[in-house]
Amino acid sequence: MRVVGLISGTSVDGIDVAVADLSVSGDEIVLVPLGHSSVPYPDDLRRDLLAVLPPSATTVARVTRLDTRVGQTFAEAAATLSAGADLVASLGQTVFHWVSDGRARGSLQLGQPAWIAERTGLPVVADLRVRDIATGGHGAPLASTLDALWLRDLAPAVALNIGGIANVTVVRADGVQAFDTGPGNALLDLAAHEVTNGAQDSDLDGAIAARGHVHTELLDRLLAEPYYAAPPPKSTGKELFHADYLHAATAGLDLTAEDLLATLTELTAVTIARACADATTVITSGGGADNPALMRALAAHLPGTRLAVSDEFGLPREAKESYLTALLGFLTWHGIPANLPSATGARGPRLLGSITPGENPLGLPAPHPVAVTRLRVAAHPDQPIGVPDAPS
Repeated sequence: MRVVGLISGTSVDGIDVAVADLSVSGDEIVLVPLGHSSVPYPDDLRRDLLAVLPPSATTVARVTRLDTRVGQTFAEAAATLSAGADLVASLGQTVFHWVSDGRARGSLQLGQPAWIAERTGLPVVADLRVRDIATGGHGAPLASTLDALWLRDLAPAVALNIGGIANVTVVRADGVQAFDTGPGNALLDLAAHEVTNGAQDSDLDGAIAARGHVHTELLDRLLAEPYYAAPPPKSTGKELFHADYLHAATAGLDLTAEDLLATLTELTAVTIARACADATTVITSGGGADNPALMRALAAHLPGTRLAVSDEFGLPREAKESYLTALLGFLTWHGIPANLPSATGARGPRLLGSITPGENPLGLPAPHPVAVTRLRVAAHPDQPIGVPDAPS
Protein backbone atom coordinates (compact mmCIF):
# COMPACT_ATOMS: atom_id res chain seq x y z
CA MET A 1 0.00 0.00 0.00
CA ARG A 2 0.93 3.61 -0.43
CA VAL A 3 0.08 5.45 2.79
CA VAL A 4 0.13 9.16 3.66
CA GLY A 5 1.01 9.95 7.29
CA LEU A 6 0.05 13.22 9.00
CA ILE A 7 0.93 14.64 12.40
CA SER A 8 1.35 17.97 14.13
CA GLY A 9 3.52 17.74 17.21
CA THR A 10 3.43 19.42 20.60
CA SER A 11 5.30 22.44 19.22
CA VAL A 12 2.14 23.28 17.20
CA ASP A 13 4.14 24.80 14.38
CA GLY A 14 2.66 22.96 11.41
CA ILE A 15 1.74 19.65 9.85
CA ASP A 16 4.35 17.05 8.93
CA VAL A 17 3.25 14.92 6.01
CA ALA A 18 5.01 11.90 4.49
CA VAL A 19 4.13 9.20 1.99
CA ALA A 20 5.50 5.67 2.08
CA ASP A 21 5.11 2.40 0.28
CA LEU A 22 4.51 -0.30 2.90
CA SER A 23 4.33 -4.04 2.51
CA VAL A 24 4.27 -7.00 4.87
CA SER A 25 5.56 -10.51 4.28
CA GLY A 26 5.81 -13.02 7.08
CA ASP A 27 7.09 -11.28 10.18
CA GLU A 28 8.69 -8.33 8.33
CA ILE A 29 7.34 -4.97 7.23
CA VAL A 30 9.22 -3.04 4.55
CA LEU A 31 8.85 0.74 4.57
CA VAL A 32 9.99 2.69 1.52
CA PRO A 33 10.06 6.48 2.17
CA LEU A 34 8.77 8.30 -0.92
CA GLY A 35 8.79 11.91 0.21
CA HIS A 36 7.81 14.31 2.93
CA SER A 37 7.12 17.96 3.61
CA SER A 38 6.04 20.30 6.37
CA VAL A 39 3.03 22.55 5.93
CA PRO A 40 3.04 25.52 8.36
CA TYR A 41 -0.16 26.42 10.11
CA PRO A 42 -1.62 29.76 9.05
CA ASP A 43 -0.59 32.32 11.67
CA ASP A 44 -4.12 32.85 12.94
CA LEU A 45 -4.78 29.12 13.30
CA ARG A 46 -1.54 28.54 15.20
CA ARG A 47 -2.33 31.47 17.46
CA ASP A 48 -5.81 30.14 18.17
CA LEU A 49 -4.50 26.63 18.87
CA LEU A 50 -1.91 27.91 21.32
CA ALA A 51 -4.60 29.99 23.00
CA VAL A 52 -6.66 26.92 23.97
CA LEU A 53 -3.79 24.88 25.41
CA PRO A 54 -3.70 24.39 29.19
CA PRO A 55 -3.81 26.21 31.49
CA SER A 56 -5.93 28.53 29.35
CA ALA A 57 -9.71 28.36 29.58
CA THR A 58 -11.72 27.66 26.45
CA THR A 59 -15.24 26.83 25.26
CA VAL A 60 -16.82 23.94 23.40
CA ALA A 61 -17.59 26.35 20.56
CA ARG A 62 -13.91 27.29 20.14
CA VAL A 63 -12.82 23.65 20.24
CA THR A 64 -15.45 22.70 17.65
CA ARG A 65 -14.33 25.45 15.29
CA LEU A 66 -10.70 24.45 15.73
CA ASP A 67 -11.52 20.79 15.06
CA THR A 68 -12.95 21.80 11.70
CA ARG A 69 -10.19 24.27 10.81
CA VAL A 70 -7.44 21.81 11.74
CA GLY A 71 -9.21 19.04 9.82
CA GLN A 72 -9.41 21.23 6.73
CA THR A 73 -5.75 22.21 7.03
CA PHE A 74 -4.74 18.57 7.48
CA ALA A 75 -6.83 17.72 4.41
CA GLU A 76 -4.96 20.23 2.28
CA ALA A 77 -1.63 18.93 3.60
CA ALA A 78 -2.62 15.35 2.77
CA ALA A 79 -3.64 16.37 -0.74
CA THR A 80 -0.11 17.55 -1.51
CA LEU A 81 1.18 13.95 -1.40
CA SER A 82 -1.94 11.82 -1.85
CA ALA A 83 -1.71 11.19 -5.62
CA GLY A 84 -1.59 7.43 -6.11
CA ALA A 85 -2.05 6.73 -2.40
CA ASP A 86 -4.38 4.10 -0.97
CA LEU A 87 -4.82 5.31 2.59
CA VAL A 88 -4.27 8.31 4.87
CA ALA A 89 -3.34 8.02 8.55
CA SER A 90 -3.59 11.01 10.86
CA LEU A 91 -2.42 11.53 14.42
CA GLY A 92 -4.03 14.97 14.44
CA GLN A 93 -3.16 17.83 16.75
CA THR A 94 -3.08 16.99 20.43
CA VAL A 95 -4.59 19.75 22.56
CA PHE A 96 -5.07 17.86 25.81
CA HIS A 97 -3.54 14.68 27.23
CA TRP A 98 -5.34 13.80 30.44
CA VAL A 99 -3.13 12.09 33.03
CA SER A 100 -4.29 11.75 36.63
CA ASP A 101 -2.42 9.96 39.43
CA GLY A 102 0.04 8.55 36.92
CA ARG A 103 -2.65 7.02 34.72
CA ALA A 104 -3.80 8.31 31.35
CA ARG A 105 -7.56 8.89 31.30
CA GLY A 106 -8.03 10.39 27.85
CA SER A 107 -6.39 12.30 25.03
CA LEU A 108 -7.91 14.77 22.59
CA GLN A 109 -6.59 15.23 19.07
CA LEU A 110 -8.21 17.82 16.82
CA GLY A 111 -8.44 17.49 13.04
CA GLN A 112 -11.72 15.85 12.06
CA PRO A 113 -10.78 13.05 9.60
CA ALA A 114 -13.96 13.45 7.53
CA TRP A 115 -12.43 16.57 5.97
CA ILE A 116 -9.35 14.55 4.94
CA ALA A 117 -11.50 11.78 3.44
CA GLU A 118 -13.63 14.28 1.56
CA ARG A 119 -10.65 16.18 0.16
CA THR A 120 -8.56 13.17 -0.90
CA GLY A 121 -11.25 10.56 -1.57
CA LEU A 122 -9.20 8.12 0.53
CA PRO A 123 -10.09 6.20 3.69
CA VAL A 124 -8.53 7.70 6.82
CA VAL A 125 -7.29 5.96 9.95
CA ALA A 126 -7.37 8.44 12.86
CA ASP A 127 -7.96 8.70 16.63
CA LEU A 128 -5.04 6.34 17.17
CA ARG A 129 -4.34 6.88 20.88
CA VAL A 130 -7.57 6.29 22.75
CA ARG A 131 -7.92 2.51 22.31
CA ASP A 132 -4.57 2.04 24.04
CA ILE A 133 -5.72 4.36 26.84
CA ALA A 134 -9.00 2.44 27.18
CA THR A 135 -7.02 -0.71 27.92
CA GLY A 136 -4.88 0.89 30.60
CA GLY A 137 -2.11 2.38 28.51
CA HIS A 138 -0.91 5.94 28.05
CA GLY A 139 -1.60 6.11 24.31
CA ALA A 140 1.99 7.32 24.06
CA PRO A 141 4.67 7.25 22.94
CA LEU A 142 3.36 5.40 19.90
CA ALA A 143 6.80 5.83 18.32
CA SER A 144 7.71 2.74 20.34
CA THR A 145 5.86 0.62 17.78
CA LEU A 146 8.15 1.68 14.94
CA ASP A 147 11.30 1.83 17.06
CA ALA A 148 10.97 -1.64 18.57
CA LEU A 149 10.58 -3.23 15.13
CA TRP A 150 13.27 -1.07 13.50
CA LEU A 151 16.04 -1.29 16.12
CA ARG A 152 15.65 -4.81 17.47
CA ASP A 153 19.07 -5.86 16.08
CA LEU A 154 20.85 -2.79 17.52
CA ALA A 155 20.11 -3.35 21.22
CA PRO A 156 20.97 -1.77 23.56
CA ALA A 157 19.92 1.34 21.69
CA VAL A 158 17.61 4.29 22.20
CA ALA A 159 15.41 6.04 19.69
CA LEU A 160 14.99 9.63 20.84
CA ASN A 161 12.52 12.15 19.48
CA ILE A 162 12.88 15.74 20.65
CA GLY A 163 9.74 17.69 19.89
CA GLY A 164 7.86 19.91 22.31
CA ILE A 165 7.99 16.89 24.60
CA ALA A 166 10.93 14.48 24.36
CA ASN A 167 10.30 10.74 24.26
CA VAL A 168 12.52 7.68 24.13
CA THR A 169 12.19 4.06 23.13
CA VAL A 170 14.79 2.02 24.98
CA VAL A 171 15.44 -1.20 23.06
CA ARG A 172 17.26 -3.90 25.02
CA ALA A 173 17.80 -7.57 24.31
CA ASP A 174 15.35 -8.44 27.10
CA GLY A 175 12.59 -6.04 26.10
CA VAL A 176 11.46 -2.55 25.17
CA GLN A 177 10.52 0.41 27.34
CA ALA A 178 9.26 3.77 26.10
CA PHE A 179 8.13 6.96 27.80
CA ASP A 180 8.13 10.74 27.68
CA THR A 181 11.26 12.01 29.42
CA GLY A 182 9.84 15.51 29.94
CA PRO A 183 10.12 18.79 28.04
CA GLY A 184 12.06 18.71 24.82
CA ASN A 185 11.55 22.12 23.28
CA ALA A 186 8.39 23.10 25.17
CA LEU A 187 9.95 25.27 27.88
CA LEU A 188 12.74 26.43 25.58
CA ASP A 189 10.24 27.71 23.04
CA LEU A 190 8.22 29.52 25.68
CA ALA A 191 11.32 31.18 27.10
CA ALA A 192 12.66 32.18 23.68
CA HIS A 193 9.33 33.78 22.79
CA GLU A 194 9.31 35.75 26.04
CA VAL A 195 12.92 36.95 26.09
CA THR A 196 12.74 38.08 22.45
CA ASN A 197 9.38 39.83 23.01
CA GLY A 198 7.73 37.55 20.48
CA ALA A 199 10.34 38.00 17.75
CA GLN A 200 11.31 34.30 17.95
CA ASP A 201 9.25 31.21 18.68
CA SER A 202 12.35 29.14 19.43
CA ASP A 203 16.03 29.50 20.30
CA LEU A 204 17.30 29.33 16.73
CA ASP A 205 20.38 27.09 16.54
CA GLY A 206 20.60 27.30 20.34
CA ALA A 207 22.26 30.70 19.92
CA ILE A 208 20.82 32.31 23.05
CA ALA A 209 21.62 29.32 25.25
CA ALA A 210 25.15 29.14 23.88
CA ARG A 211 25.91 32.58 25.34
CA GLY A 212 24.68 31.69 28.81
CA HIS A 213 25.60 29.57 31.81
CA VAL A 214 23.57 27.03 33.75
CA HIS A 215 21.85 28.58 36.77
CA THR A 216 22.28 25.90 39.42
CA GLU A 217 19.40 26.91 41.67
CA LEU A 218 16.94 27.05 38.80
CA LEU A 219 18.10 23.69 37.49
CA ASP A 220 17.66 22.16 40.94
CA ARG A 221 14.15 23.57 41.18
CA LEU A 222 13.24 22.19 37.78
CA LEU A 223 14.72 18.75 38.42
CA ALA A 224 12.65 18.47 41.60
CA GLU A 225 9.58 17.98 39.39
CA PRO A 226 8.00 14.65 40.57
CA TYR A 227 7.34 13.51 37.00
CA TYR A 228 11.02 12.72 36.46
CA ALA A 229 11.15 10.27 39.38
CA ALA A 230 7.94 8.46 38.38
CA PRO A 231 8.56 5.00 36.89
CA PRO A 232 7.54 4.24 33.29
CA PRO A 233 5.22 3.74 31.58
CA LYS A 234 4.39 7.42 31.79
CA SER A 235 3.45 10.30 29.55
CA THR A 236 3.19 14.06 29.84
CA GLY A 237 2.60 17.18 27.80
CA LYS A 238 2.02 20.90 27.85
CA GLU A 239 -0.70 20.29 30.43
CA LEU A 240 2.26 20.26 32.86
CA PHE A 241 5.07 22.10 31.10
CA HIS A 242 3.46 25.44 30.26
CA ALA A 243 4.16 29.14 30.77
CA ASP A 244 2.75 29.30 34.32
CA TYR A 245 4.94 26.35 35.29
CA LEU A 246 8.02 28.15 33.99
CA HIS A 247 7.10 31.40 35.73
CA ALA A 248 6.65 29.58 39.05
CA ALA A 249 10.04 27.90 38.69
CA THR A 250 11.86 31.17 37.98
CA ALA A 251 10.07 33.25 40.62
CA GLY A 252 12.45 35.32 42.74
CA LEU A 253 15.55 34.48 40.70
CA ASP A 254 17.80 37.02 39.01
CA LEU A 255 18.23 35.54 35.53
CA THR A 256 19.60 36.78 32.25
CA ALA A 257 17.89 35.60 29.08
CA GLU A 258 21.03 33.67 28.14
CA ASP A 259 21.27 31.88 31.49
CA LEU A 260 17.57 31.00 31.39
CA LEU A 261 17.89 29.36 27.98
CA ALA A 262 21.15 27.64 28.94
CA THR A 263 19.50 26.18 32.03
CA LEU A 264 16.42 24.96 30.17
CA THR A 265 18.70 23.38 27.56
CA GLU A 266 20.56 21.61 30.35
CA LEU A 267 17.26 20.42 31.85
CA THR A 268 16.26 18.79 28.58
CA ALA A 269 19.69 17.21 28.16
CA VAL A 270 19.88 15.85 31.73
CA THR A 271 16.41 14.33 31.72
CA ILE A 272 16.99 12.69 28.33
CA ALA A 273 20.45 11.41 29.30
CA ARG A 274 19.09 9.68 32.39
CA ALA A 275 16.90 7.55 30.11
CA CYS A 276 19.80 6.74 27.77
CA ALA A 277 22.45 5.86 30.35
CA ASP A 278 23.23 2.31 29.23
CA ALA A 279 22.72 2.75 25.48
CA THR A 280 25.55 2.23 23.04
CA THR A 281 23.68 4.19 20.35
CA VAL A 282 21.10 6.99 20.54
CA ILE A 283 19.29 7.70 17.29
CA THR A 284 17.76 11.18 17.36
CA SER A 285 14.91 12.75 15.43
CA GLY A 286 12.66 15.77 15.78
CA GLY A 287 13.36 19.49 15.82
CA GLY A 288 15.67 19.29 18.83
CA ALA A 289 18.18 17.30 16.78
CA ASP A 290 18.90 20.55 14.90
CA ASN A 291 19.76 22.50 18.06
CA PRO A 292 23.59 22.44 18.39
CA ALA A 293 23.56 23.69 21.99
CA LEU A 294 21.18 20.94 23.04
CA MET A 295 23.10 18.22 21.21
CA ARG A 296 26.38 19.39 22.77
CA ALA A 297 24.82 19.26 26.22
CA LEU A 298 23.43 15.81 25.54
CA ALA A 299 26.79 14.55 24.30
CA ALA A 300 28.47 15.87 27.45
CA HIS A 301 26.11 13.74 29.57
CA LEU A 302 26.54 10.63 27.41
CA PRO A 303 30.30 10.17 26.96
CA GLY A 304 31.10 7.08 24.95
CA THR A 305 27.60 6.85 23.47
CA ARG A 306 27.19 7.17 19.72
CA LEU A 307 24.80 10.01 18.96
CA ALA A 308 23.32 9.59 15.51
CA VAL A 309 20.39 11.04 13.62
CA SER A 310 17.67 8.90 12.10
CA ASP A 311 18.67 10.08 8.58
CA GLU A 312 21.67 7.75 8.85
CA PHE A 313 19.24 4.84 8.99
CA GLY A 314 16.90 5.92 6.22
CA LEU A 315 14.26 7.98 8.06
CA PRO A 316 14.62 11.77 7.81
CA ARG A 317 14.72 13.23 11.33
CA GLU A 318 12.19 15.91 10.49
CA ALA A 319 9.71 13.35 9.11
CA LYS A 320 10.16 10.27 11.28
CA GLU A 321 6.90 10.79 13.15
CA SER A 322 4.88 11.23 9.97
CA TYR A 323 6.36 7.98 8.64
CA LEU A 324 5.43 6.45 12.00
CA THR A 325 1.86 7.60 11.45
CA ALA A 326 1.79 5.97 8.03
CA LEU A 327 3.00 2.74 9.64
CA LEU A 328 0.30 2.85 12.31
CA GLY A 329 -2.40 3.29 9.68
CA PHE A 330 -0.98 0.40 7.64
CA LEU A 331 -0.98 -1.88 10.69
CA THR A 332 -4.60 -1.07 11.52
CA TRP A 333 -5.67 -1.62 7.91
CA HIS A 334 -4.08 -5.08 7.94
CA GLY A 335 -5.53 -6.14 11.28
CA ILE A 336 -2.18 -5.97 13.09
CA PRO A 337 -2.09 -4.59 16.66
CA ALA A 338 -0.22 -1.29 16.63
CA ASN A 339 0.50 -0.65 20.31
CA LEU A 340 3.39 -2.00 22.36
CA PRO A 341 2.04 -2.88 25.82
CA SER A 342 5.46 -2.94 27.48
CA ALA A 343 5.93 0.66 26.37
CA THR A 344 2.49 2.20 26.87
CA GLY A 345 1.35 0.13 29.84
CA ALA A 346 -1.69 -1.29 28.06
CA ARG A 347 -3.11 -4.62 29.22
CA GLY A 348 -2.44 -6.15 25.84
CA PRO A 349 -1.96 -5.58 22.11
CA ARG A 350 -4.83 -3.80 20.37
CA LEU A 351 -5.88 -2.63 16.95
CA LEU A 352 -5.76 1.15 17.06
CA GLY A 353 -7.85 3.93 15.61
CA SER A 354 -11.10 4.46 13.78
CA ILE A 355 -11.56 4.32 10.01
CA THR A 356 -13.42 6.99 8.04
CA PRO A 357 -14.36 5.68 4.56
CA GLY A 358 -13.25 7.52 1.45
CA GLU A 359 -15.25 7.89 -1.75
CA ASN A 360 -15.46 4.10 -2.23
CA PRO A 361 -16.81 1.34 0.05
CA LEU A 362 -14.25 -0.07 2.45
CA GLY A 363 -12.43 -3.18 1.29
CA LEU A 364 -10.02 -4.25 4.00
CA PRO A 365 -7.69 -7.19 3.41
CA ALA A 366 -7.87 -10.33 5.52
CA PRO A 367 -6.01 -9.81 8.80
CA HIS A 368 -2.32 -10.61 8.49
CA PRO A 369 -1.87 -14.08 10.00
CA VAL A 370 1.67 -13.75 11.38
CA ALA A 371 2.97 -11.56 14.21
CA VAL A 372 5.24 -8.80 12.91
CA THR A 373 8.66 -8.64 14.59
CA ARG A 374 10.83 -6.40 12.42
CA LEU A 375 10.78 -3.34 10.16
CA ARG A 376 13.17 -2.73 7.27
CA VAL A 377 13.59 0.73 5.75
CA ALA A 378 14.47 0.36 2.09
CA ALA A 379 14.97 2.30 -1.11
CA HIS A 380 12.99 -0.49 -2.73
CA PRO A 381 12.05 -3.86 -1.24
CA ASP A 382 15.35 -5.52 -2.17
CA GLN A 383 17.81 -2.72 -1.43
CA PRO A 384 18.01 -1.64 2.22
CA ILE A 385 19.20 1.89 2.87
CA GLY A 386 18.84 2.03 6.62
CA VAL A 387 19.99 -1.20 8.22
CA PRO A 388 21.55 -0.25 11.56
CA ASP A 389 25.06 -1.54 12.16
CA ALA A 390 25.43 -3.88 15.09
CA PRO A 391 27.52 -2.46 17.95
CA SER A 392 31.19 -3.37 17.83
